[in-house]
Amino acid sequence: MPREILYGWGRTSPSAANLENPSSQAQVEALLHSSDATLARGLGRSYGDAAQLAGGLVLSNRLLGGISPIDGAGVVTVGAGISIDELLTVAMPQGWFVPVTPGTRHVTIGGAIAADVHGKNHHLDGSFSRHVTALRLVTPTGTHDLTPATHHDLFWATMGGMGLTGVVTQATLQLIPIRSDHVLVTTMRFDTLDEIMAEMLAHDDDFRYSVAWVDCMTRGRSMGRGILTRGDHAPSGTTPVAPRGARLTVPFTAPSGLLNSLTVRAFNELWFRSSPRHREAEPQGIGAFFHPLDGVNSWNRLYGRRGFVQYQFAVPDEAGDSVRTAIEKLSSSHVPSFLAVLKRFGPGNPGPLSFPIPGWTLALDLPVGPAKLPGLLNELDELVLASGGRVYLAKDSRLDAATAHAMYPRLEDFRRIKESVDPEGLITSDLARRLNLLGK
Repeated sequence: MPREILYGWGRTSPSAANLENPSSQAQVEALLHSSDATLARGLGRSYGDAAQLAGGLVLSNRLLGGISPIDGAGVVTVGAGISIDELLTVAMPQGWFVPVTPGTRHVTIGGAIAADVHGKNHHLDGSFSRHVTALRLVTPTGTHDLTPATHHDLFWATMGGMGLTGVVTQATLQLIPIRSDHVLVTTMRFDTLDEIMAEMLAHDDDFRYSVAWVDCMTRGRSMGRGILTRGDHAPSGTTPVAPRGARLTVPFTAPSGLLNSLTVRAFNELWFRSSPRHREAEPQGIGAFFHPLDGVNSWNRLYGRRGFVQYQFAVPDEAGDSVRTAIEKLSSSHVPSFLAVLKRFGPGNPGPLSFPIPGWTLALDLPVGPAKLPGLLNELDELVLASGGRVYLAKDSRLDAATAHAMYPRLEDFRRIKESVDPEGLITSDLARRLNLLGK
């Protein structure tokens, strides 16, 4: 059995595990009973240690493939190892699109379920789980076909359950119809954070998709300036755009410190100045709008050997001022944030580990290295917790157990549901161990 060093996308906390590649449900069932500690893994796009299991057995889901014919209503059943990219390659020529996509197409359907991924349309369409109508889950006590109606608790504990309820082998999804491979994008540039947030509150519901890039390196009146892009799928008749794969590859790990306060400040200035002040309904390819970073293979290498932390939090509407406070803390610390993304959230799912809260979510990419980074992140934890918010477990790599438990007050409900199908706690992860999610 091959032993491999596994990383999250942030490359901060590797661990060694035995790795297997089952190609059928029967193989998953057999392997699940062959180890004291097991975890499923997709394409490794969780930023921290959610898809790692030191000393245990990790089951790659990539050979759990297959895409059924898409029926006339847009319903499709896929293997858990199929990526969003592979599904879109089949679905888009037939006039269908995934109802929710994160910022990369390189996520498996099993991984999208485990993290309950969200996209630029959460304020209207919710997260990925809202569009899953059924799934098959292999657990230490048996295999279960789940729907929200027939197995409500286990279904929703699996959605956003970080792979800890069992191994998903297939899922049935409801796709959405599209008429072209374009999005009509409206871009607006704002000089202050307050202007961006006011515009999002007033008019985000007029667009299916909305996201703002925020400059966290400026201070004073221009603190939090940014670029808001919103869009809707374009009607038929627009000029087709051929699907675009990755155009560039980062061939080596960059020297640590390449992304520092000076280089990030210069990039942010260029990005801000080069964006239009206001542009309406510009046709953009689906790849360019939804997955711009997929145009650069292995872009995480730009952060150097020490890697980076992605810190994403959600806070309710009444705590919107905490977004401003978080950006003020980041700006005054001079810790560089290469990417800072602000979005609106609608309600979360009924699951006990659901991340979204109706309100705001801010995601920050922070290179490991600056001496002030650990203290800054601890301050942000305190701010988010005091605001009634939480940190996204799929991107976490350094939260402590007490804070995580306070942010997710329904953890005991999750443990009870998990124990009903995994009483010995055989399915676990480095994340679960670090945060004591299972209480074992």
